[in-house]
Amino acid sequence: MSSTFGENLKLTIFGQSHGPAIGMTLDGIPAGLSVDFEELQSFLNRRAPGQNNWSTPRKEADVPEFLAGIADGCTCGAPIAAMIRNTNTRSGDYDNLKDCPRPGHADYTAQIKYGGFQDVAGGGHFSGRLTAPLCIAGGMCKQWLEEMGIRIGAHIVQIGAEKGVLFDPMCPQLDQVGQIFPTLTADSAEAFQNVISDARSRGDSVGGIIECAAIGLPAGIGEPMFSGVENRIAQIVFGIPAVKGVEFGAGFAAAALTGSMNNDPFVVEDGEIRTTTNNCGGILGGITNGMPLIFRVAVKPTPSIAMEQQSVSLSRMENTPLTVKGRHDPCIVPRAVPVVEAAAAIAIFDMILGNTQAKKRG
Repeated sequence: MSSTFGENLKLTIFGQSHGPAIGMTLDGIPAGLSVDFEELQSFLNRRAPGQNNWSTPRKEADVPEFLAGIADGCTCGAPIAAMIRNTNTRSGDYDNLKDCPRPGHADYTAQIKYGGFQDVAGGGHFSGRLTAPLCIAGGMCKQWLEEMGIRIGAHIVQIGAEKGVLFDPMCPQLDQVGQIFPTLTADSAEAFQNVISDARSRGDSVGGIIECAAIGLPAGIGEPMFSGVENRIAQIVFGIPAVKGVEFGAGFAAAALTGSMNNDPFVVEDGEIRTTTNNCGGILGGITNGMPLIFRVAVKPTPSIAMEQQSVSLSRMENTPLTVKGRHDPCIVPRAVPVVEAAAAIAIFDMILGNTQAKKRG
């Protein structure tokens, strides 16, 4: 099922961008795990629209309503269900998209697959709005991982052609990431915001790169072949609209290295086995090696732009210009940072549940 993720937990996302509500169900979570709702809301606020000059003016409170699975502030063993009501929609802006698909969007492919029965308003089930319930699940998983000593954080390392600072792969500086604009340095934040502002002023958009790290992960998490750490994280991360690439550790740069340069030598430090470098991004053979898990995500420019674009009329089968209406982010990247963290947290928590269950069987 395309809207469901997980092997040991089962996360299902439901709803459409302009429907009455969007939400998620999360099954397979052990009973007795506490949920800090104030911390969860703070996490959701990082993704919410309409809070600054670099996001869409559409304003949504993104306050989740929990319908099941939580009792007295803790998981009760039943499937967790939560929804967020959509309150600020302008569906009329999308009336023409069944006939005139937006370049870069799923309007055309959805029309072909669903024969015109798809919900086009706001992008329907293809919308980035569906990352809000993903963050409900991910925000809870982040809390549960932190109780195990595992921390996850992400930041922006590139907007357009402007590049910033990467994490230290041996010791990612999670505490140094800016709270208002998630970068490691104030200079990068200012430069990135200028790039976004310039694109907005031209009616255009820009993409970028997000780097995510998980620290405190023990060695031995994950499986070889098709259930490796990279596989599981990549699967859920590619479920985030606009993500076009994922790389782990040195990633594509490793192709230009020799084996002697790329290999991470093992050493014993304070009675623990570590590596002196971390080109593998904390993963060997699909299994964690105890070093920080590092990966980066490429996010494409927002397809909905104010500039006139070339499209077609599906009913008349002729070329036609298109001007996109509606309210859209000039850059998706800043709001996608907590979404990437959420996706990583869900995948990692799913794998840890698998390890726990395997140990019980053993």
